[in-house]
Amino acid sequence: MLTTRFVDGAPSWIDVSTSDIEGAASFYRGLFGWEFRPAGPGAGGHGFFRLAGRTVAGGRPAIPEQGPPAWTVYFRSPDADATAQAVRQAGGGVPVPPAEVDGQGRSAVLADQAGVSFGIWEPGRVEGLGAAGEVGSLCWAELYTPDIARAAAFYHSVLGWETSAVTFPSGVYTTLNPAGTGDDGMFGGLVPLADDPTEAASGRPYWLPYIGADDTDAVAARAAELGGSVRMPATSLAGVGRLARLEDPYGARFAVLRGDPRRT
Repeated sequence: MLTTRFVDGAPSWIDVSTSDIEGAASFYRGLFGWEFRPAGPGAGGHGFFRLAGRTVAGGRPAIPEQGPPAWTVYFRSPDADATAQAVRQAGGGVPVPPAEVDGQGRSAVLADQAGVSFGIWEPGRVEGLGAAGEVGSLCWAELYTPDIARAAAFYHSVLGWETSAVTFPSGVYTTLNPAGTGDDGMFGGLVPLADDPTEAASGRPYWLPYIGADDTDAVAARAAELGGSVRMPATSLAGVGRLARLEDPYGARFAVLRGDPRRT
């Protein structure tokens, strides 16, 4: 499960790029109670979303050459340069090479073999998020991809992930965990893009972060009131919980979940 006891290969950070950082701050404050704190005058608009005194996400202005507004999921790496090199060797890309972040650690934005962006974080003084696996914080992550087997092989080669097949009434779901952690380390899943009605229409593979919610229906309704979109209405899945897929007013996609995706 996702916790702040981060291990190599597990999600350790998320941030949202947006065309309107003040508007995004207002949206997520109204939706989750997050408070946005700018990193400082020299940070180029970057900042941190905090809940109950703990950092739950980052925020930054979108850079057009890096794509439209979106959420990025970052995974812990013991060596950002080595991981970036492994990505190149596995057929991926390195749109933003590893760089030092004010002595806090080293980060990079990479791309898998299908062109899906993801981040890596090599911790320094900062290990990662201050909260995870709780209401109002990152609790799960899914990759919508055109080729499950190819994606699994790619991420195994660059981050060491292991996969498991979990059977549900609707079919088989491929779960992910860092090497050697088993079910206790499960943090996300792989979903065939073509098989999901909500995602197939866009034809766009991407990583989708899930934020824990105590009332999925209320969060989805509130997102619409605040100018966002409900891409998939609140839906209950047996053995999982109740989830909804949303989009903020600037186009960044995310989901909310009440429950524990590890339960079968």
